[in-house]
Amino acid sequence: MATIPFSLRIDPSTKALLEQEAKRGDRTPSYLANKAIKNFLQARTAKRKAINEAIKKADKGAFVSEEAVDAWVDSWGIENELPVPEPDIFPDT
Repeated sequence: MATIPFSLRIDPSTKALLEQEAKRGDRTPSYLANKAIKNFLQARTAKRKAINEAIKKADKGAFVSEEAVDAWVDSWGIENELPVPEPDIFPDT
């Protein structure tokens, strides 16, 4: 894949750590920085998508009560573990 130049300012200690890690992995610092930025952006995109999906789900107006979640969590690791709770709160829309 073609790349284009991009410069940014980082503090000296971060630069030193980046260079050390690049040397350990037999990569260039720019390769690691590019990979780190890509991973960061992918994680932010995934988080944003999860939040938007949760908002859409919440907008439907069906929720699981705190009591149901607490009972479920309290059952973890015991013989009769409860199933994942179903929505039990349906506010008027």
